[in-house]
Amino acid sequence: MKPRLADALLDACLCRPEAPLAGDPARTFGLDKADCKARLEQLKPWLQEQQTRLWANRQRALLLVLQGPDCSGKDGVIRRVLSACNPQGLAVHSFQAPTAQERGQHFLHRYRQRLPAPGMIDVFNRSHYEALICDPLDGLCGEDELPARLAEVLAFERQLAQSGTVVLKCYLQIDKGEQYRRLVERIEKPSKRWKLKTSDLLSHRQFDERQRRWADLLGASHSSASPWYVIPAHKRWLRDLVVASLLARELEKLALQWPDRPAPFTLQQLQAATTTHKDAPQ
Repeated sequence: MKPRLADALLDACLCRPEAPLAGDPARTFGLDKADCKARLEQLKPWLQEQQTRLWANRQRALLLVLQGPDCSGKDGVIRRVLSACNPQGLAVHSFQAPTAQERGQHFLHRYRQRLPAPGMIDVFNRSHYEALICDPLDGLCGEDELPARLAEVLAFERQLAQSGTVVLKCYLQIDKGEQYRRLVERIEKPSKRWKLKTSDLLSHRQFDERQRRWADLLGASHSSASPWYVIPAHKRWLRDLVVASLLARELEKLALQWPDRPAPFTLQQLQAATTTHKDAPQ
Protein backbone atom coordinates (compact mmCIF):
# COMPACT_ATOMS: atom_id res chain seq x y z
CA MET A 1 0.00 0.00 0.00
CA LYS A 2 2.19 2.82 -1.27
CA PRO A 3 -0.08 5.52 -2.72
CA ARG A 4 0.25 7.32 0.61
CA LEU A 5 3.05 9.80 1.15
CA ALA A 6 6.30 8.62 2.72
CA ASP A 7 6.89 8.90 6.46
CA ALA A 8 9.69 11.43 5.96
CA LEU A 9 7.33 13.84 4.21
CA LEU A 10 4.56 13.34 6.76
CA ASP A 11 7.01 13.89 9.59
CA ALA A 12 8.08 17.13 7.91
CA CYS A 13 4.58 18.37 8.78
CA LEU A 14 4.99 17.68 12.50
CA CYS A 15 4.53 20.78 14.59
CA ARG A 16 7.75 22.47 15.69
CA PRO A 17 6.85 23.79 19.15
CA GLU A 18 9.40 26.59 18.98
CA ALA A 19 7.86 27.96 15.74
CA PRO A 20 4.63 26.08 14.87
CA LEU A 21 3.50 28.34 12.02
CA ALA A 22 6.88 29.35 10.59
CA GLY A 23 6.61 27.02 7.59
CA ASP A 24 5.53 28.18 4.15
CA PRO A 25 1.82 27.31 3.70
CA ALA A 26 2.36 27.29 -0.08
CA ARG A 27 5.14 24.70 -0.09
CA THR A 28 4.56 21.56 -2.16
CA PHE A 29 7.48 19.27 -1.19
CA GLY A 30 8.26 18.98 -4.90
CA LEU A 31 4.95 17.23 -5.64
CA ASP A 32 2.59 18.13 -8.47
CA LYS A 33 -1.19 18.35 -8.74
CA ALA A 34 -1.81 15.49 -11.17
CA ASP A 35 0.27 13.00 -9.19
CA CYS A 36 -1.28 13.98 -5.85
CA LYS A 37 -4.83 13.69 -7.15
CA ALA A 38 -4.07 10.30 -8.72
CA ARG A 39 -2.49 8.99 -5.52
CA LEU A 40 -5.47 10.11 -3.46
CA GLU A 41 -7.83 8.17 -5.72
CA GLN A 42 -5.57 5.10 -5.47
CA LEU A 43 -5.54 5.40 -1.69
CA LYS A 44 -9.31 5.63 -1.19
CA PRO A 45 -10.15 1.92 -1.70
CA TRP A 46 -7.54 0.97 0.89
CA LEU A 47 -8.92 3.52 3.35
CA GLN A 48 -12.41 2.16 2.80
CA GLU A 49 -11.32 -1.42 3.55
CA GLN A 50 -9.45 -0.39 6.68
CA GLN A 51 -12.42 1.62 7.90
CA THR A 52 -14.64 -1.43 7.36
CA ARG A 53 -12.20 -3.58 9.37
CA LEU A 54 -12.28 -0.97 12.16
CA TRP A 55 -16.09 -1.05 12.08
CA ALA A 56 -16.19 -4.86 12.01
CA ASN A 57 -13.94 -5.23 15.06
CA ARG A 58 -15.64 -2.51 17.16
CA GLN A 59 -12.65 -2.24 19.50
CA ARG A 60 -10.73 0.92 18.60
CA ALA A 61 -11.92 4.32 17.37
CA LEU A 62 -10.30 7.20 15.53
CA LEU A 63 -10.94 10.92 15.97
CA LEU A 64 -9.71 13.26 13.23
CA VAL A 65 -9.40 16.84 14.51
CA LEU A 66 -9.42 19.47 11.77
CA GLN A 67 -8.47 23.01 12.72
CA GLY A 68 -7.37 26.00 10.70
CA PRO A 69 -8.40 29.53 9.82
CA ASP A 70 -11.66 30.21 8.00
CA CYS A 71 -11.36 29.07 4.35
CA SER A 72 -8.42 26.76 5.07
CA GLY A 73 -10.30 23.76 3.66
CA LYS A 74 -11.73 21.77 6.55
CA ASP A 75 -14.97 21.14 4.64
CA GLY A 76 -12.98 20.29 1.51
CA VAL A 77 -10.93 17.64 3.33
CA ILE A 78 -14.12 16.07 4.70
CA ARG A 79 -15.71 16.07 1.25
CA ARG A 80 -12.75 14.74 -0.75
CA VAL A 81 -10.85 12.54 1.70
CA LEU A 82 -13.59 11.11 3.90
CA SER A 83 -15.76 10.32 0.88
CA ALA A 84 -13.76 7.08 0.84
CA CYS A 85 -15.48 5.97 4.05
CA ASN A 86 -18.71 4.05 4.54
CA PRO A 87 -21.16 6.57 6.07
CA GLN A 88 -22.30 3.92 8.59
CA GLY A 89 -18.89 4.02 10.25
CA LEU A 90 -18.29 7.76 9.94
CA ALA A 91 -19.64 10.74 11.86
CA VAL A 92 -18.79 14.40 11.21
CA HIS A 93 -19.36 17.04 13.89
CA SER A 94 -19.07 20.73 13.08
CA PHE A 95 -18.67 23.00 16.09
CA GLN A 96 -19.73 26.64 15.90
CA ALA A 97 -19.89 29.14 18.76
CA PRO A 98 -21.52 27.51 21.81
CA THR A 99 -25.27 28.03 22.22
CA ALA A 100 -26.75 29.69 25.29
CA GLN A 101 -27.42 26.23 26.75
CA GLU A 102 -23.88 25.04 26.03
CA ARG A 103 -22.42 28.13 27.70
CA GLY A 104 -24.01 26.97 30.94
CA GLN A 105 -22.19 23.62 30.73
CA HIS A 106 -18.55 22.67 31.18
CA PHE A 107 -16.69 23.77 28.08
CA LEU A 108 -15.71 20.17 27.20
CA HIS A 109 -19.24 18.78 27.62
CA ARG A 110 -20.37 19.20 24.02
CA TYR A 111 -17.21 17.52 22.74
CA ARG A 112 -17.49 14.59 25.13
CA GLN A 113 -21.06 14.05 23.89
CA ARG A 114 -19.79 13.49 20.35
CA LEU A 115 -16.80 11.23 20.84
CA PRO A 116 -16.54 8.20 18.53
CA ALA A 117 -17.91 4.88 19.65
CA PRO A 118 -15.70 1.79 19.16
CA GLY A 119 -15.42 1.01 15.47
CA MET A 120 -16.10 4.57 14.33
CA ILE A 121 -14.10 7.28 12.61
CA ASP A 122 -15.36 10.65 13.79
CA VAL A 123 -14.31 14.07 12.53
CA PHE A 124 -14.30 17.25 14.58
CA ASN A 125 -14.59 20.16 12.17
CA ARG A 126 -13.22 22.64 14.71
CA SER A 127 -12.78 21.13 18.13
CA HIS A 128 -12.19 21.51 21.85
CA TYR A 129 -9.25 23.79 21.00
CA GLU A 130 -11.74 26.49 20.01
CA ALA A 131 -12.44 26.90 23.73
CA LEU A 132 -8.87 28.17 24.09
CA ILE A 133 -8.87 30.48 21.06
CA CYS A 134 -12.38 31.75 20.28
CA ASP A 135 -13.91 31.72 23.76
CA PRO A 136 -11.59 34.40 25.19
CA LEU A 137 -11.95 36.52 22.03
CA ASP A 138 -15.74 36.20 22.24
CA GLY A 139 -15.80 37.07 25.94
CA LEU A 140 -16.90 33.59 27.03
CA CYS A 141 -13.96 33.09 29.37
CA GLY A 142 -11.15 35.15 30.84
CA GLU A 143 -7.51 35.00 29.81
CA ASP A 144 -6.70 33.88 33.35
CA GLU A 145 -8.78 30.72 32.80
CA LEU A 146 -6.75 29.51 29.82
CA PRO A 147 -3.96 27.64 31.68
CA ALA A 148 -6.52 25.55 33.57
CA ARG A 149 -8.49 24.94 30.39
CA LEU A 150 -5.35 23.79 28.57
CA ALA A 151 -4.58 21.35 31.39
CA GLU A 152 -8.12 19.95 31.09
CA VAL A 153 -7.81 19.59 27.31
CA LEU A 154 -4.53 17.69 27.62
CA ALA A 155 -6.02 15.41 30.30
CA PHE A 156 -9.06 14.88 28.04
CA GLU A 157 -6.80 13.69 25.20
CA ARG A 158 -4.88 11.36 27.52
CA GLN A 159 -8.19 9.82 28.59
CA LEU A 160 -9.12 9.27 24.94
CA ALA A 161 -5.84 7.47 24.28
CA GLN A 162 -6.32 5.29 27.35
CA SER A 163 -9.82 4.33 26.18
CA GLY A 164 -8.49 3.14 22.80
CA THR A 165 -9.30 6.20 20.69
CA VAL A 166 -6.62 7.37 18.28
CA VAL A 167 -6.56 11.18 17.98
CA LEU A 168 -5.12 12.65 14.77
CA LYS A 169 -4.75 16.44 15.04
CA CYS A 170 -4.32 18.44 11.82
CA TYR A 171 -3.93 22.20 11.53
CA LEU A 172 -4.52 23.43 7.98
CA GLN A 173 -2.24 26.41 7.45
CA ILE A 174 -2.96 29.32 5.11
CA ASP A 175 -1.77 32.92 5.27
CA LYS A 176 -3.87 36.09 5.39
CA GLY A 177 -3.49 36.76 1.67
CA GLU A 178 -4.79 33.31 0.75
CA GLN A 179 -7.72 33.71 3.15
CA TYR A 180 -8.53 37.03 1.48
CA ARG A 181 -8.50 35.43 -1.98
CA ARG A 182 -10.80 32.63 -0.84
CA LEU A 183 -13.20 35.06 0.84
CA VAL A 184 -13.36 37.06 -2.39
CA GLU A 185 -14.15 33.84 -4.25
CA ARG A 186 -16.98 33.13 -1.83
CA ILE A 187 -18.42 36.62 -2.30
CA GLU A 188 -18.32 36.31 -6.07
CA LYS A 189 -19.65 32.75 -6.49
CA PRO A 190 -23.24 31.96 -5.46
CA SER A 191 -22.24 28.30 -5.02
CA LYS A 192 -19.86 29.41 -2.25
CA ARG A 193 -21.53 32.62 -1.01
CA TRP A 194 -23.95 30.73 1.24
CA LYS A 195 -21.02 29.72 3.45
CA LEU A 196 -20.24 33.32 4.44
CA LYS A 197 -21.08 34.58 7.92
CA THR A 198 -20.66 38.05 9.44
CA SER A 199 -18.11 36.52 11.81
CA ASP A 200 -15.86 35.69 8.82
CA LEU A 201 -15.11 39.39 8.38
CA LEU A 202 -14.25 39.79 12.05
CA SER A 203 -11.97 36.75 12.07
CA HIS A 204 -10.20 38.06 8.94
CA ARG A 205 -9.59 41.37 10.72
CA GLN A 206 -8.24 39.38 13.68
CA PHE A 207 -6.16 37.03 11.51
CA ASP A 208 -2.75 38.02 12.90
CA GLU A 209 -3.92 37.92 16.52
CA ARG A 210 -5.59 34.55 16.03
CA GLN A 211 -2.47 33.13 14.38
CA ARG A 212 -0.36 34.35 17.28
CA ARG A 213 -2.69 32.59 19.71
CA TRP A 214 -2.73 29.44 17.61
CA ALA A 215 1.06 29.34 17.42
CA ASP A 216 1.26 29.51 21.22
CA LEU A 217 -1.44 26.85 21.62
CA LEU A 218 -0.01 24.45 19.05
CA GLY A 219 3.36 24.62 20.73
CA ALA A 220 1.87 24.08 24.19
CA SER A 221 -0.38 21.15 23.18
CA HIS A 222 2.02 19.25 20.89
CA SER A 223 3.81 16.18 22.23
CA SER A 224 5.14 12.91 20.90
CA ALA A 225 2.12 11.17 22.45
CA SER A 226 -0.38 13.68 21.04
CA PRO A 227 1.24 15.44 18.08
CA TRP A 228 -0.04 18.22 15.87
CA TYR A 229 0.54 18.17 12.13
CA VAL A 230 0.73 21.60 10.51
CA ILE A 231 -0.29 21.04 6.90
CA PRO A 232 0.44 23.52 4.09
CA ALA A 233 -3.03 24.20 2.74
CA HIS A 234 -2.61 26.69 -0.11
CA LYS A 235 -2.64 23.77 -2.57
CA ARG A 236 -5.86 21.86 -2.00
CA TRP A 237 -4.58 18.77 -3.81
CA LEU A 238 -1.54 18.56 -1.53
CA ARG A 239 -3.53 19.27 1.63
CA ASP A 240 -5.99 16.46 0.84
CA LEU A 241 -3.29 13.88 0.12
CA VAL A 242 -1.34 14.76 3.27
CA VAL A 243 -4.42 14.33 5.48
CA ALA A 244 -5.38 11.09 3.70
CA SER A 245 -1.82 9.79 4.12
CA LEU A 246 -1.76 10.65 7.83
CA LEU A 247 -5.09 8.87 8.25
CA ALA A 248 -3.70 5.86 6.37
CA ARG A 249 -0.60 5.78 8.56
CA GLU A 250 -2.68 5.75 11.75
CA LEU A 251 -4.81 2.91 10.38
CA GLU A 252 -1.66 1.00 9.40
CA LYS A 253 -0.45 1.21 13.01
CA LEU A 254 -3.65 -0.48 14.19
CA ALA A 255 -2.81 -3.53 12.02
CA LEU A 256 -6.50 -4.25 11.57
CA GLN A 257 -7.57 -7.77 10.61
CA TRP A 258 -10.99 -9.17 9.85
CA PRO A 259 -12.61 -10.52 13.03
CA ASP A 260 -11.85 -14.21 13.49
CA ARG A 261 -15.10 -15.37 15.01
CA PRO A 262 -17.28 -18.36 14.14
CA ALA A 263 -20.41 -17.85 12.06
CA PRO A 264 -23.61 -17.92 14.17
CA PHE A 265 -24.96 -20.77 12.02
CA THR A 266 -23.51 -23.42 9.73
CA LEU A 267 -23.78 -23.81 5.97
CA GLN A 268 -25.81 -26.98 6.59
CA GLN A 269 -28.28 -25.06 8.75
CA LEU A 270 -28.64 -22.43 6.04
CA GLN A 271 -29.21 -25.09 3.37
CA ALA A 272 -31.75 -26.82 5.60
CA ALA A 273 -33.60 -23.56 6.15
CA THR A 274 -33.67 -22.91 2.41
CA THR A 275 -34.95 -26.43 1.69
CA THR A 276 -37.61 -26.13 4.39
CA HIS A 277 -38.76 -22.85 2.92
CA LYS A 278 -39.04 -24.35 -0.58
CA ASP A 279 -40.98 -27.41 0.65
CA ALA A 280 -43.39 -25.45 2.79
CA PRO A 281 -47.05 -25.67 1.65
CA GLN A 282 -48.33 -22.60 -0.19
